[in-house]
Amino acid sequence: MAAIAMLGGNARAQATYEVQPRAPEFLYARTCGYCHGHNVAPIIRGRNLPAPVIAAMVRSGQGAMPAFKPTEITNAELQALAQWLSTAPADPREHGQ
Repeated sequence: MAAIAMLGGNARAQATYEVQPRAPEFLYARTCGYCHGHNVAPIIRGRNLPAPVIAAMVRSGQGAMPAFKPTEITNAELQALAQWLSTAPADPREHGQ
């Protein structure tokens, strides 16, 4: 019985841990920048797109762009990423459609 209680306690502990959010610049470089800015998808930096539109596109996807689940980009990370992208200046090293 004690072993079962310990397992149950561990399962709850594993389900409630907090992870430090990744920086928007990191997420863009590792996730978005692979396509956006490398002749695969439209350039999105420097376009002043509204943050809610960016967040919606990331969650739902469109066309060839996949939808990113909260297990891939947390809600907090998505909000920070969308805000960062909405005000990020264009990067002259990027090229695209």
